[in-house]
Amino acid sequence: MLYMHDLWVNWFEGEENGYNVCHFHEWRKEDGIELVDQIPLLVIEEELFRFIENDLQELPKGLLDDVHKRTYMKKNQERKTIDYAAVVTDGKSVLVFDTLGYSLPVKKSRLIPRQERLVFDMVEGKRASIYHLENPAPKEYHILSLSPEKMAGLTRRERQLKQLLMMALDHLRHSDHPEEVGYWLTEWDPSQYGIIKGLTAESAWHRLYYGAIEGWSQQHEDLCGKLIKGQPFFETMWQSENQKSTQHLNSQN
Repeated sequence: MLYMHDLWVNWFEGEENGYNVCHFHEWRKEDGIELVDQIPLLVIEEELFRFIENDLQELPKGLLDDVHKRTYMKKNQERKTIDYAAVVTDGKSVLVFDTLGYSLPVKKSRLIPRQERLVFDMVEGKRASIYHLENPAPKEYHILSLSPEKMAGLTRRERQLKQLLMMALDHLRHSDHPEEVGYWLTEWDPSQYGIIKGLTAESAWHRLYYGAIEGWSQQHEDLCGKLIKGQPFFETMWQSENQKSTQHLNSQN
């Protein structure tokens, strides 16, 4: 079995979508980067790689058995054994996972570019190990878990704010004030004012949702900022993300 040593990881916990497991250029100072002392490296088939990257379902038992207690972390000069963790690659992309003792890839990380290149050098010419997935449930995307296509090309900040916007739209749809939907659709697209009055709340919400789900722009950001006003949970998320992204930009300058 191949092993990697002194690996820098930046864990993203509970992320079912790979676009939220940030690549190195989007890492932030406050992310809490850790050092892995030793970890196995597996070459796997592309289907399984995408499954691990973009889902939170049970991993194949054979894979878990192969990596059991083969990873060590160093914390405060102490070497700690990790139950199930590995670096996996399909020869095109690289991902690190840690199950936290479960059978799901609960924590995921990318690698720094130098170590990612090392992975490709180490696996060159190697065949993929075959692991069988036991009846995986089909991946489903929805308003609170958008498809990769809807997040393509966005920065970390934009993805976070777009997810916040979708949460706010979902909350709007189930609020006790359906008449508000027409107001927010007018805010989003004033040109529709003439027909909005004749729409049901459900029809107006769908127009708003299908308009806002595409891309990201200042128009999206303005709508998000207005829509979350007066909702402490959403406002805290908004402020936190804007503060972190500002700090990240300042640290790069």
